[in-house]
Amino acid sequence: MKLRENKFKGKLNKLAEKLNKSIDIDKRLVFYDIEGSLAHCKMLFKQNIINEADYKNITEGLIEIKNDLLNGKLKVDESFEDIHSYIEGELTKRKGESGKKIHTARSRNDQVAVDMKMYCKDKNKEIIKLLKNLIENIIIIGQKNLNTIMPGYTHLQIAQPVTFSHYILSYAQMFLRDIKRLKNSYDLMDENPLGSCALSTTTYNIDRFMTSELLNFKKPTENSMDSVSDRDYVIEMSFCIAMIMMHLSRFCEEIILYSSNEFKFIKLSDEFTTGSSIMPQKKNPDMAELIRGKSARCYGNLISLLTMMKALPMTYAKDMQEDKEILFDSIDTAQISIEVFSSMISSMQINKERMKENALEGFINATDLADYLVKKNMPFRDAYRIVGEIVHDAMEKNLKLNDIKLSDYKKYSKLFDEDLYSAIDLNNIVEQRKVYGSPQKDFVKIQIDNLKNEVKNI
Repeated sequence: MKLRENKFKGKLNKLAEKLNKSIDIDKRLVFYDIEGSLAHCKMLFKQNIINEADYKNITEGLIEIKNDLLNGKLKVDESFEDIHSYIEGELTKRKGESGKKIHTARSRNDQVAVDMKMYCKDKNKEIIKLLKNLIENIIIIGQKNLNTIMPGYTHLQIAQPVTFSHYILSYAQMFLRDIKRLKNSYDLMDENPLGSCALSTTTYNIDRFMTSELLNFKKPTENSMDSVSDRDYVIEMSFCIAMIMMHLSRFCEEIILYSSNEFKFIKLSDEFTTGSSIMPQKKNPDMAELIRGKSARCYGNLISLLTMMKALPMTYAKDMQEDKEILFDSIDTAQISIEVFSSMISSMQINKERMKENALEGFINATDLADYLVKKNMPFRDAYRIVGEIVHDAMEKNLKLNDIKLSDYKKYSKLFDEDLYSAIDLNNIVEQRKVYGSPQKDFVKIQIDNLKNEVKNI
């Protein structure tokens, strides 16, 4: 039975009915709806709002429906308007008058809110688990590449030498912040809206603290109007995902670059690349490109949610029905993207020789050559000017800084001595950066230990 049949004489237009239905989307919430209904029923019985016979019938019916759905004996009937009306309809079909009592002291407004919050809480935890696994995989790669010298870039131009360990751990820091954002989001959404009903609670003597405990919420929400109109948790979840996808996209961009023939820093496994339909030599980083591309749809989903909510008056409006498809898409996209990405980087090969070779290009040790002079009491701006001249002349002669003779160096400044070659050696450059947070090996080890402890305590 459709919910409108008892109060409207005219039938709903077929196209309007199609537009109005959401069960094809919100059927994903079926088990959360059953869980919420079981808690609601137990509370109704405890508060003497329904009798024991009805409590047992409803509970038995809901458990039967859950088990039949799990083992495939039952499929969601998509002729119903939404998942809430389907569960109530199926329960009533099985348990008769008792089934009709499940909606006492409840509205679909608070019902969908509690379903969505339970769903978001679970997905929040799942994504955190995936991110933890990704960080652990990054740590493993970092531990293996403490001495792998590579060029660091600014403006995508060779800047200063770093290690591949320090480089890849920079992304672990991003994903760690993503986890912290998700945990904060979880804490904010961990309040139970059930019992708020349509918008102003009910005259029944319900116990919202009981359902909060049964459904594993830390407390009931404070304001019934806010409870049914709040979609902050949906938007924040979508924002957290957009941030995750942005970080993945940046990483993917570099994987695409670094796996190219021009860089050859890494080699991706055949499991995560595809070929060309006409060019047999091609090995395309399609998984990285797809993840990079999918970040855009997650951005779009976030903007859609913000736009949907920006002008809604209190309290519930049908517009909010649109939140589910958008959020579900972002969650699905994030989960498969993190999983694929984690496996992709775990299986990639690191070309250490090529990285070191590229690090020697582009006068990457010019800053350290200037610092060499500064440490001999030359003002930095004077040192900067002199090294600029040296670099200019070396480019004209197609020389690296390490190839210039000491006698030629002394033409620029008498402060240059034999020890300059040690000062501009790439390994020494990295190892002399004895600053917390630097690419120096000991401090990278500290970073790794700190990451391990952070992940362990999440």
